[in-house]
Amino acid sequence: MRIAIVDDDEGSIEFVSQVLRQNGHICVTFHRSRDVPLALQRDTYDLLILDWNMPDLSGMDIVAWARANLPKSPPVIMLTSRSDKDDVAAALNAGADDFIVKPESAVVIAARVEALLRRTSAQPIDNRIETYGPYVFDRLDESVTLNGEPIVVTSKEFALARLFFANQHKPLSRRYLMETVWKSVAELSTRTLDMHVSRIRSKLNLRSDNGYRLQTVFGYGYRLESF
Repeated sequence: MRIAIVDDDEGSIEFVSQVLRQNGHICVTFHRSRDVPLALQRDTYDLLILDWNMPDLSGMDIVAWARANLPKSPPVIMLTSRSDKDDVAAALNAGADDFIVKPESAVVIAARVEALLRRTSAQPIDNRIETYGPYVFDRLDESVTLNGEPIVVTSKEFALARLFFANQHKPLSRRYLMETVWKSVAELSTRTLDMHVSRIRSKLNLRSDNGYRLQTVFGYGYRLESF
C-alpha cells in the first residue's frame, strides 16, 4: 500500500517510515503540511498518517480539506502527542479513522495500520478468486476469464488489471500505478504504463457491453468505471 506520512518531526517520520516499509508499504513523507493538499490532488494514497500539531496546516485542517475537496478521501490515522479524550473524540468526529498517541511502539503502529487497511481496502486480501461481473481473476494462477473464456495476460497486465477492478470509480494516478505494480517510478517511463493500459483495454475488451470502461483522467491517470 502507498502511505503518506505528514509530520514536522524528522525523527518521527523516519521511525514510522521504517516500520511501515518493513511491512512492505511504500511511504511518501511530507515535512510541510501545506504541501499535502496539492499532493492529494495530483496523486493517489491508500492511507494518510497525520500529526495534529504542525506550524502551517494542522492534521485536523488536512482532514477537513480532504473530506471537503476529494471525491474519495483516503483513510486517516492521527498520530500525535495529544492524548486528551476530547481531542481523540474531536479527531474521530472530524473524519479521522483512528488515533494513535505518541510515543507508541513499532509493533502497535504496524498493527493499527494493517487493521485499518484491512477495514478500508477495496482490494480483497485473502480470496484466491475475485469476481467482477463477467470477469474472474485467479490470484494464484494470475489468470483472467471473461464469460468463462480465458484471456492471456502477462504478470504485470494481471496485476494492473486487478488493481483497476479492485478500485472501481476511483481515479488512480500514474505514479501510484507505477509504484504499486512495478515498485518503481524512476526507472519506468510513462509510455510503459500507457502501453500496458492499452493492452488491458484491448485484451479484456473493456467496453460498455461488458459493463466496464477504462477511462483516462487527463493530467492524472486512469479510472475504471462500471455500468
